[in-house]
Formats: sequence, C-alpha cells, structure tokens
Amino acid sequence: LGLSADVEPAELYDTWWRIPALLGVAFANGWAEEIIVVGFLLTRLRQLDVSPGRALVISSLLRGAYHLYQGYSAGLGNAVMGLVFGYAWQRTGRLWPLIIAHTLIDAVAFVGYALVADHLSWLR
Repeated sequence: LGLSADVEPAELYDTWWRIPALLGVAFANGWAEEIIVVGFLLTRLRQLDVSPGRALVISSLLRGAYHLYQGYSAGLGNAVMGLVFGYAWQRTGRLWPLIIAHTLIDAVAFVGYALVADHLSWLR
C-alpha cells in the first residue's frame, strides 16, 4: 500500500523514515506485550488466587501461542521468553526493564532484516 495512489510499495521501502518507523513499531510491540501479558495478566491471575507458577505458565503459553503465526520455533522461543520475563517481573515488580529488552530484541530483528534482506536472498 502507499501513502497516495502514485506511490508504489517498493518506493515506501526505501523512504527516509523506514528505520525510525521500525524502531517505533519495536517499542510499541515491547510496550504493549509487556504491559498486557506480563503486568496486567499476571496481576489479574494473582487477584484470582492462581499460584505464581501456574500464572507464569499461563502467561508464557499465551505469549507463545500468539506468536505461532511466525512458526513453531518462534512460538516456543516466545514461550521461553515469557517464562524469563514473567519470572523477572514476579521477582522485581518492574516492567520497564522488560519493555526495553523486548524493544531491543525486536529492533535488532526488524532493522537487521531491513538492512540485510536485499543482500541475502535466502532470507526472503
């Protein structure tokens, strides 16, 4: 899609704002996922008297499940990430370190792919 009828999708790929946009999306993903799946869900499960271990597994499986569209390995990797991040939040009660870590993971993946995709045909 384009910003106007005369802009081709390929032209959008080479715009000056490609990298800032990818970084913005990386932050939005990290912020939303950690607030909802860690902060909100684990808090709500605790309020419902779900044990911390069981809540951690539920939250992690949810995170893994909604990443399955990226493939089984991404689903499994995100479930493991959910265990680590959820446990860190249960121990510290701090979300910002998780948001920052998630943002960095996504930023490396998004920007890295954008920068090397044209040079590595097997990535497509």
